[in-house]
Amino acid sequence: MEIFWFIPTHGDGRYLGTSKGARAVDKHYMRQIAQAADKLGYGGVLLPTGKSCEDAWITAASLIPVTERLKFLVALRPGLMSPTLAARMSSTFDRLSDGRLLINIVTGGDPVELAGEGLFLDHDTRYDLTDEFLSIWRNILRGEEVSFEGDHLKVEGADVIYPTIQQPYPPLYFGGSSPAGQQVAAKHVDVYLTWGEPPAQVEAKIKHMRELASQQGRTVRFGIRLHVIVRETNEEAWAAANELIRYVDDDTIAAAQKIFARYDSEGQKRMSALHNGNRSSLEISPNLWAGIGLVRGGAGTALVGDPQTVAARMIEYADLGIETFICSGYPHLEEAYRTAELLFPLLPLTNIQQRSEQQGYMSPFGEIIANTEPPKSAGNKRVQEVQS
Repeated sequence: MEIFWFIPTHGDGRYLGTSKGARAVDKHYMRQIAQAADKLGYGGVLLPTGKSCEDAWITAASLIPVTERLKFLVALRPGLMSPTLAARMSSTFDRLSDGRLLINIVTGGDPVELAGEGLFLDHDTRYDLTDEFLSIWRNILRGEEVSFEGDHLKVEGADVIYPTIQQPYPPLYFGGSSPAGQQVAAKHVDVYLTWGEPPAQVEAKIKHMRELASQQGRTVRFGIRLHVIVRETNEEAWAAANELIRYVDDDTIAAAQKIFARYDSEGQKRMSALHNGNRSSLEISPNLWAGIGLVRGGAGTALVGDPQTVAARMIEYADLGIETFICSGYPHLEEAYRTAELLFPLLPLTNIQQRSEQQGYMSPFGEIIANTEPPKSAGNKRVQEVQS
């Protein structure tokens, strides 16, 4: 299991749907989050994409020199950029970061926003374009000179001089819940992503994707994108969840859901269907809470509970085949620390255990008592106890 964190380039704060408790997401704040994630042992960070976000590539590039191990999951946008230029950008970033680039393929799900970007293709046609884009991009980064003519894209003698450090190219991540999107994923990607749906729905997706990939003679790995609200007790965690949406009123929910209704993204439709804009029944599966999706597009669910409960739910997803958990929490700086402190010791994160053993001599965790005595260890339950 590996855990990623999130760089909130579209805003952050203590509450949703209000400017109260909000904070400026500037270069200093994003650097704080990235360095915290790097130091705490998160495997990578996701940078969102879209008109509400700071540009993901420029933001990620600015964080290369202030981090050491952290990988960056950055979006390529078929239809909004040339596959050859995208391959060159990927190579440069991977080389300058010493092999720390991961690629998130985002076809887009809001026709209104895409029209503003100059893309006027319907849903399934956008995935046809994505298929062509990835065919060109992958072959270029394999070191081939590519000439290709499809229904949407054409290149002649396309190549990239400088190879990526990761071979044959940085891993491809992709989330698409529609049949058209899943066909593209089965053909091209390394890691198929789902948003935080109930385990039964995730299990069905994984089974279907394995079948589609097998038909292509391939295998894929799986990841999930969700939020985490973990506290020392279940009562504290649910109180924190309710506090997060305390300023979200019915008018705000209605306005948000009206916008989401115009999307042709199957994934967004599935997220919205979990709550239907109704805040009266938001625990849609044990400890899986849909309150965030009342006003936030994309990932709209959170695992809520004490450390043992949340870790157990994550292991349930892992048992279905999920390897990568892309998590977030509000505010993202504080919750990066809280999640690492409360959850990491309970999960099978080999890299974290190794780093902890290597760095255990650095300092006891806590203030020295009376300037003399190290504080006692509270101890942590092992992952086997969580599983039981």
